[in-house]
Amino acid sequence: MSETFFSINDLLRRRLQTGLVILGLALCVASTLFLLLLGDKIGFGILAVSGNRLTASFTSVFSSFIVFVGFLVFLVGVVIIAFLVFVMMSQRSRDIGLMKAAGCPNDLIFGFFMNELVIVSLIGCLLGVAIGIVGDYASTGFLNSIGFQVSQESINLWVALIIFAIFFMLSLIAGAKPIFDATKIEPAKAMSPSYYYGVRKESDFKGSARAGLAFKMAMRSLFRRKSATLRIIACLTVVFVLVTVAVAGGLIADHTTVSWVERAVGKDVVLVAHHDMCIQYSLLLAKFYETQANTSFNYTSTGYQISDALLNQLSLIQGLSIDPRLVLEANVKEIEGWTIEPGTLSTKPLGDSRQSESLVVGVEPEKVLSDWLLDGEFLEINQSHEAVVGDSLARGIFDVPLNQSAESFGHTFDVIGVCIDPINNGKVTYVPLQTLQNVSGVSGPNIVMIKIDASVNRAEALSEMNAAVNATSSECDVLELNSLLDKQTGFLGFIWSTIMLLPLFSLSAAAVCLIGYTILTINEQRQEFGILRAVGAKPRTVVGIVAVQSSLVLLSSYATGVALGIIATLLVLMREPLVTGSTVIEIAGWLLLALIAMFAFSLWPATRFAKKPILEIMTQA
Repeated sequence: MSETFFSINDLLRRRLQTGLVILGLALCVASTLFLLLLGDKIGFGILAVSGNRLTASFTSVFSSFIVFVGFLVFLVGVVIIAFLVFVMMSQRSRDIGLMKAAGCPNDLIFGFFMNELVIVSLIGCLLGVAIGIVGDYASTGFLNSIGFQVSQESINLWVALIIFAIFFMLSLIAGAKPIFDATKIEPAKAMSPSYYYGVRKESDFKGSARAGLAFKMAMRSLFRRKSATLRIIACLTVVFVLVTVAVAGGLIADHTTVSWVERAVGKDVVLVAHHDMCIQYSLLLAKFYETQANTSFNYTSTGYQISDALLNQLSLIQGLSIDPRLVLEANVKEIEGWTIEPGTLSTKPLGDSRQSESLVVGVEPEKVLSDWLLDGEFLEINQSHEAVVGDSLARGIFDVPLNQSAESFGHTFDVIGVCIDPINNGKVTYVPLQTLQNVSGVSGPNIVMIKIDASVNRAEALSEMNAAVNATSSECDVLELNSLLDKQTGFLGFIWSTIMLLPLFSLSAAAVCLIGYTILTINEQRQEFGILRAVGAKPRTVVGIVAVQSSLVLLSSYATGVALGIIATLLVLMREPLVTGSTVIEIAGWLLLALIAMFAFSLWPATRFAKKPILEIMTQA
């Protein structure tokens, strides 16, 4: 117990160093845990099995992105932990030399510092778990406050325990080797500043005669401490790869997935239908972003049908594109198909007669207002035995949907396309309107989608539509779908924004590493800075030298990390990414902001050090 208290007192004596290690470790643990908890809550995480929200294509995009970012977050954690332990032991080498000179055996020294490492790792991992759980509760509260129904279930303690155990063991493994190597150092070397600051020999770098004093001293210091310099560059490079993937990939994926929703639902589209049908259609769209219980609804009721008189009245209004649809709910069954094996050219059966409840929508292909993202093709005029299925239905009951057929209402349809559609969570089937009327016995459409031309005054057009509806049917409503579309895109925006914010944890941990590296640099140059101050140099000269060192380290790691991050982003992004000029400017702005923030953090130790009296600078250990 006394050894433990002695280690605690020793850690408390070095509050700044101890705090940096604990904070860096806590941020790594928190970012990883929060990532897993967020994914499980929304339904697309690494461990999630629920499909209550989003469609199969959206879930696939989010899941692959989460896995990739999660791997980078974990990798960043490994690199940061290894660097923090390296910095900690670099600053303790002289203590080890004094202990060995006093006669302490190696096993006692190793046990003492391992005891300190266990304490720091335990506190850091526990703090990280707490921050991750608090972040999870905060995200749930924020989601509910902006109108999305997300229940806060009990925290999966097994996930928290596993993350805690992984990072705790990782920190011990990463720290054991530097401690073990340090215990084998000869006392004379361990007590030499040139050794424990990582300076093996004088730098070969001479610099240009025209270079300023700050630049030459900065380059000389970087070259003298090659080991520490290369470690911090590697650490920051991995962090900038993560930041680039999360920011660039997140923004591009956000804009791309939002465009998928807008193309399927339609911007500025108006729905005309019976009051009850309007409510039901809103619920079908809301399944995309909140869990909805399946409610029985009689789509075939004759009271829900749109009369020819109403359609005629709407067609008389100038500037309207009218898309009548028949929305029903039915069982869709997979029909077995076949494919040809490339090697043997033999036929191979596809499918297993699976089935699922689906929304079946009859449309007139030439009047359809939606522009779905498709695999295959959409329906065309004069087709009667073809169907386009939603992505969730395609993935749920088909092996290779474009090589198979579907059966509904006792009629067989060849699947010619798979569309990404948020309605009913992607469990939807589009067939020709006339065919659906024939096989279902329903004589007409029950909803009308209307697009108002941009050249027409929207307010006047809506007023005319309301007048036509009220004159023809008192039970029908005019519903603008923009509010529902905003809910869907807002939900996607929140998810992508949260994923983009995750690198802040790693970026903060990297800032801790950079601060530790700067402190190590300042301590190694303490005598030089003291002499400069003694001969008349001002504090800003010291800050300038450290600023040059930090900028060189940051720029080299930033350039490498951003380049690798962009390559990785293009490799993992979904098909047909939407990249605009404003997207590129936004990405560049965020990455530049991250660089500036890191540079500002690196100057804090230098500013703090430069304000000290000259005598304290030159004599402080």
